Amino acid sequence: MLSPWHDGLVSPYEWHLHWSVVLALAVLLALYLWGQRRYPSDNRRHAAFDLGVILLLAVYLTPIETIALHYLLSLHLLQNVVTAEWAPGLMVFGIAPTLARELAQLKIVRLSTHPLVSLPLWLGTYFVWHVPVVYDAALQHQSSLLHVEHLTYLVAGGLMWWPVVHGRYSDGLKALYLFAAFVLAAPLGLLLALLPHPIYDFYKDAPQLWGLSDLTDQEIAGVTMAVEQAIVFFAIFAYYFSRFLRTEQIAGVFTERSR
Repeated sequence: MLSPWHDGLVSPYEWHLHWSVVLALAVLLALYLWGQRRYPSDNRRHAAFDLGVILLLAVYLTPIETIALHYLLSLHLLQNVVTAEWAPGLMVFGIAPTLARELAQLKIVRLSTHPLVSLPLWLGTYFVWHVPVVYDAALQHQSSLLHVEHLTYLVAGGLMWWPVVHGRYSDGLKALYLFAAFVLAAPLGLLLALLPHPIYDFYKDAPQLWGLSDLTDQEIAGVTMAVEQAIVFFAIFAYYFSRFLRTEQIAGVFTERSR
């Protein structure tokens, strides 16, 4: 099935103002500002939320969007990573702890942010949307199904990060959770990097850009995904694991002194 850009009219460097994206982010920002008035957070958290919004603007309202949807799988995977990992993590961190505690009073929030729910949901969202037939279908329906894909990425990503940022769990459990997230998500990027042939028909039909073949584009996409997850998840895992070790060391000191 040929894609709508086969008329050759779409330049890879075109900018498109997608009002659906603008409206969605405006609603998110309005809700955040409303929450800030009732449950203010510090400047660091406010800046994190703003950065999350900026990242989403960067991948959906710039030529990154054009190239992702008409030329390169690697740029589309960059969109997915920003939407499912980076932006929701920053935006969840931006929520004031007092507001997070209020939201945790809701049963649906407690259930959906439980580690045994949020992590499988995030992994399932990632893997299902990357099944070739589903991936191609979303790209063939860019005004409907693709929006659903990106929305589920953002929601699942927020739920995945919630136990780390606002969960009342020990540093050791948070480190274990992050380690599990990396180990279970890593095969997707590695698989894309190692497959001997392109698997997405949509990009097989796409015009080449920057001299990249379909297979090279897919390999770059997989390697990029695997590397960024290794860096991001390992860095935050190392942070919580080091805190866990310090806590254990301090506890050991007090135990020795009490004897």
